[in-house]
Amino acid sequence: MVEDAIKEEKLIVDQLQHPAKEILSPGEKLSDKVALFGGSWKFIIISAIILALWIFSNNAVIKRTAFDPYPFILLNLVLSCMAALQAPIIMMSQNRKENTDRKRAENDYLINLKSEIEIRNLHQKIDMLMEEQLQSLMEVQSVEIKLLQELHEKFDKQNHVL
Repeated sequence: MVEDAIKEEKLIVDQLQHPAKEILSPGEKLSDKVALFGGSWKFIIISAIILALWIFSNNAVIKRTAFDPYPFILLNLVLSCMAALQAPIIMMSQNRKENTDRKRAENDYLINLKSEIEIRNLHQKIDMLMEEQLQSLMEVQSVEIKLLQELHEKFDKQNHVL
């Protein structure tokens, strides 16, 4: 990709800015939504409210006919099931995002590689220009030296004549 971009003198960024859209399955979309919601303050607050209501209702409101009395075995079962289902879904989302990050890192590497190659090319061009400039300065200096020698000879001849 880098070699092609250098040959065509195009920017790699142009090719990377508009990559093909990632096609997500319904399961991947759902895992992203669950991970987004499960890792938010909204989820934490809603969960805390539900837990507080569950405990309060089973202890204070319907104490005699509580459907889940004090050690809250049913609540523990619900929370365990929720965690058991939520954890793999979040891991699926994280794995997919890791793949996306890996692709982004590869793209960054390609851009850095092309930049390094272009900088080396610029260094070579500058070195070549400096050599040409030095060569032309040497030529001008040799012409000036010849002219100075001719002037010196003429001046010496004029001084001998006088």
